[in-house]
Amino acid sequence: MAVDLSAIAFNEEGFMTNPNEWTKEIAEVLAKQEGIDALTAEHWKIIDFCRQTGMSNGKSPTLRQITTGTGISTKDLFALFPKGPAKKVAKVAGLGKPEGCV
Repeated sequence: MAVDLSAIAFNEEGFMTNPNEWTKEIAEVLAKQEGIDALTAEHWKIIDFCRQTGMSNGKSPTLRQITTGTGISTKDLFALFPKGPAKKVAKVAGLGKPEGCV
């Protein structure tokens, strides 16, 4: 199923501006754009945690919050979401840029 990203608003850094427009299909397209070919159960565990956290408090979780909340080590996070996992997860999860990310 093709996903039309042109109907979705993104900011200048590529983060979705309205997290309510997010779907799992959009996540798969965004993951590919971030260099992640396929989302595994481990990816979804992290994405789901970030969505729940982000939607409840309005902020993307930090790397430390993700490792604490999911029980997945920082090393494994970097393996799943290379080169800046907190930022990549936030993008794929349709959330804004996490605080403290450059």
